[in-house]
Order: sequence, then C-alpha cells, then structure tokens
Amino acid sequence: MVLPGRGYTPARPLLHFARRVLERQGWTVREVWWQPPMLPDYDRWVRQQAVTALDGVPPASLLIGKSLGTLAAPVAAERELPAVWLTPLLSNPRVVEAIGRSTAATLLVGGTGDVLWDSALAHRSGHQVFEAVDADHSMETEDPLHSADILRRYTARITEFLAGL
Repeated sequence: MVLPGRGYTPARPLLHFARRVLERQGWTVREVWWQPPMLPDYDRWVRQQAVTALDGVPPASLLIGKSLGTLAAPVAAERELPAVWLTPLLSNPRVVEAIGRSTAATLLVGGTGDVLWDSALAHRSGHQVFEAVDADHSMETEDPLHSADILRRYTARITEFLAGL
C-alpha cells in the first residue's frame, strides 16, 4: 500500500521507485491517489484513507507512506504492519508515538536538510534509518547529480529492506 504526500503523488521518484522494487520482488501494489481537502487536522482523514485502502487487502501487507501519508503510522502499529516512512512527520506526536510502539520492521527515510526530519529521534526509534546529508523534504538537494545519487542509494536501501521481510 502506497500512501502519497500532500503534493507528492505516487508518480514522484521516491514512491515510483518503491513501487518498482515491490513489483520486482513479487508484491501486488495498491497506490492511493488523493487530493487532501483543506483541514485543520489531517490525522483522522489520513487514518480513514489508510483503513479504507487496506480493506480487503491480505493481512501480510506493508505500508509505504510519504510525508502526509506517514500519519497512517498508528494504523501500521495497530495492525503490526511493516512500514517504510518517507520523510515522516516527526514533529507530529501521534506519528512519533506510533513509530515508537511499532514492533514490525520499519524503515525511516529522511534528509538532514528537511526541517521536519529529526535525525536523533529517527536513530533512537529502534528502527532502520536511511538518512541523506543535505536532502530536503523531497529527498533532493540543489545539485541534481547528488539528488540522483541519493535516489540510487535510497532505491538500493529499500530493495534490501523489502528483501528482508
């Protein structure tokens, strides 16, 4: 299950390459495409989107969420689903609490140039971490070649993580 960000669709690089890796490893992928409404609090809305998308999906599932999609971390923790959280909203207490109590395999992906990324918190989580120096919330930098290298290393890391499930 692939949950996008607010303006980061499943067609964007991080989610596109995650889907390609999943398909190559034999997973069936369900992508969620959404247009989030203007809300003061997205926690409940994202939770409902995730629960609805997971209806009828085999219990041996995996969640991959980007930014806004990481508000589904409580769903993953409750259902004991492995997860990949791309640029998770580590400023949101519900996301942090859910990641902390999750017992399933989890990979946190972020960049040191992202104001929403908390490197120390991610490394203390007890989960696997992929961190890119200077990468922003899209996991890119000013240098397109460096950004391409980050994407290559991320793709290798997520391939390794998914192969271990």
